[in-house]
Amino acid sequence: MAPARIPVALTVAGSDPSGGAGIQADLKTFHQFGVYGAAAITLVTVQNSTGVDRVRLLDAELVEQQIRAVLEDLPVAVVKTGALGSAALVRVVARLQREYGFALVVDPVLLSTHGRELLAASAVEALLDDLLPAALLVTPNLAEAAALTGLRVDDLATMAEAARAIHRRAGAFVLVKGGHLAGDALDLLWDGTQVQEFRAPRIDSRHTHGTGCTYSAAVTG
Repeated sequence: MAPARIPVALTVAGSDPSGGAGIQADLKTFHQFGVYGAAAITLVTVQNSTGVDRVRLLDAELVEQQIRAVLEDLPVAVVKTGALGSAALVRVVARLQREYGFALVVDPVLLSTHGRELLAASAVEALLDDLLPAALLVTPNLAEAAALTGLRVDDLATMAEAARAIHRRAGAFVLVKGGHLAGDALDLLWDGTQVQEFRAPRIDSRHTHGTGCTYSAAVTG
């Protein structure tokens, strides 16, 4: 049970047994920000830092029951989504947001770092039509921003163009994560009025899966 004065965040995402991504990364990150983390598991993976070997989706009804169990017991301030897996689950989260009114951060996870599909291609329209309009913030990486807009997103100018396009359709703030660009890490936030850039030196490591999960969880925290 969360102590009375500690804020609570709920992650709705997949499980990574190696602890580098998904709900495991989210919960660790929430803790670092002094936030009590709850979790509803959407899919189970067989993966580690070198790749994803297997993905099994959980039934959308079961995931909904997990989310409701948390929302009916804990004072959840923010819900953060990661890998949702299916259009049915995308719509479940959107419906629960309307019902409960929680702030929503959407990390629109489409593929794992190593290229394994974590959201069916048929679910992208549900993401655009149902979930993103319910979000306070959307945090796509370059490939996700391209998939959501149909644009080629590979530099600062096209990141800004994609962020504006997503905002026009969804109305949410958009943080485009530029970790896959060459050079320093560069991220871009569009709040509907102005662009803000965030730059940081790149740290070279082969253990980089889960960076997007951690980043969006940090913003949530």
